[in-house]
Amino acid sequence: MKPAARRKARKLALQAIYSWQVSGNPVADIEQQMLVENDVTKIDVDYFKDLARGVAVNHKALDEAVTPHLDRPFDEIDLIEKAILRLSCYELKFREDVPYKVAINEGIELAKLFAADDSHKFVNGVLDKTQNQLRKK
Repeated sequence: MKPAARRKARKLALQAIYSWQVSGNPVADIEQQMLVENDVTKIDVDYFKDLARGVAVNHKALDEAVTPHLDRPFDEIDLIEKAILRLSCYELKFREDVPYKVAINEGIELAKLFAADDSHKFVNGVLDKTQNQLRKK
């Protein structure tokens, strides 16, 4: 798959993770809804599913990994930032086929697209500190 197909998968997965965080609905239901409502011809659908399900299953461990590197309590993090951190940390921990610099950069790009103005700086700082414990070099 091309990098663009993965980037689109990440964007869709971020939206699914955000929806899951807000609604509390089963991630499989949200995933199905996303696949039906979006044109997925240029999306790496398997990657999208892996990210969405992986974050939902592993969110507690992912949250524990970032918490020591936060400047505020985890509960006070904006939901979109939380979703970005979870997605990027999932890639760092479980997707060794994705270089750590790519995982961090994609998180920054998602923050620029979806989060508040300076969120990308926050995301970058947290991921940079967290990647050492998540990724074996």
